[in-house]
Amino acid sequence: VQFVESGGGLVQPGGSLRLSCEFSQSALRFIPMGWYRQAPGKQRELVATIVGVSSTNYADSVKGRFAISRDFPENTVYLQMNSLKPEDTAVYYCNRANAPYDWGQGTQVTVSS
Repeated sequence: VQFVESGGGLVQPGGSLRLSCEFSQSALRFIPMGWYRQAPGKQRELVATIVGVSSTNYADSVKGRFAISRDFPENTVYLQMNSLKPEDTAVYYCNRANAPYDWGQGTQVTVSS
């Protein structure tokens, strides 16, 4: 399976970004998907999950600021990120919400003034 993340960039604190993830395996449209991030020197962490098209969960650190969605039946998952903080700086990846593997390259998000 190939995951292609895009939409990252440099943004000032308080700004917004929308990340996109396209995946090559259509079967993934039907399973829980997640967005992960890895900051320098830290372990990769799961920040948002989506089950079906509307059941979502978020890490406490992003709750109320991030929103995950999926474009069904397209092979795409999104992460809308608002009110960004410097601590959101990381490489962001999408993958299965359970037992992720075959990681893509990710997309760099840098929040800095």
